[in-house]
Amino acid sequence: MKISVLGCGRWGSFIAWYLCNHGHDVYSWGPEDDYSYQVLKETGKNEYVELDQRIRLTCNLEEAVAHAEIIVISISSQGLRGFMKRITEYDVSEKNFVLCMKGIEVSTGCRLSEVLTQSGIDPMRIAVWVGPGHIQAFTQGIPNCMVIDSENPELKVRLANEFKSDLIRFYYGEDLVGTEIGAAAKNVMGIVAGMLDGCGYQALKGSLMTRGAREVARLIKAMGGNELSAYGLAHLGDYEATLFSEFSHNRKYGEMLMKGEKFGKLAEGVATSAAMKALGEKYGVDLPLTNAVYELCYGESDTPYRERGEQVLAKMFARDTKSEFYS
Repeated sequence: MKISVLGCGRWGSFIAWYLCNHGHDVYSWGPEDDYSYQVLKETGKNEYVELDQRIRLTCNLEEAVAHAEIIVISISSQGLRGFMKRITEYDVSEKNFVLCMKGIEVSTGCRLSEVLTQSGIDPMRIAVWVGPGHIQAFTQGIPNCMVIDSENPELKVRLANEFKSDLIRFYYGEDLVGTEIGAAAKNVMGIVAGMLDGCGYQALKGSLMTRGAREVARLIKAMGGNELSAYGLAHLGDYEATLFSEFSHNRKYGEMLMKGEKFGKLAEGVATSAAMKALGEKYGVDLPLTNAVYELCYGESDTPYRERGEQVLAKMFARDTKSEFYS
């Protein structure tokens, strides 16, 4: 299968590495002036993977698009709409798209597959690839399970069967709304987990897992999805890699925030908290954990972050008692 992976950051480079190692004809694309691309071009590797010589590394977007039967996109979620304007300058009418990224567009509240549809891509040619796993574990040969979802049953089955290996076991997703919202929302919960680490409240992570999944389930249901998706691989299944792992960018961001330190890498959960807050207000859904992250990430205060975090936690504990599974 001819595949072009657009985006050569940590996940993009891993996907190119993975798909090439499992028999596919792979192009890896990145912007010429991008640091990640330059590192790969100069050294053939980055801190995560060493690219197989069979992978064609290019900064020519037209070349990458023309090569592909399947276009995999792995970039920052908030840049997707602008990026699609560039891609649709070329003939992509016969291309299938796989989004290997997690987020919600802040300016519109759109799921990422909706951004592609609004960019002129047939929804029957769109799939998402999400779920647990860290590159550092995969490259050590430690397997995990992931999910591929699409409105097109034939496409998701074909992709899952083509991409599966003894390193990644794929499942077919059954709820695109829930799969995408759950995958994005787990990054918000990762920030909360990091905040707990920064405050020394690790014992609360069990409660975070249950209350976080329940919060996301309410939002998925209100948006027309299946609330059980919050308890699947896209969300709850990704908690180990997000709430506990030393490799989690979102968890690390939350921890360093509480310590008053800067985290220099992308933490998608920050923007996602703003998008989810807006969706919660739109659909009338109670999202206390999401709102706490938003308040800490976007609120203005001279109070040190750790003190603010403890104040937010105290406020959450002071909320009215509710049934555990309230809607």
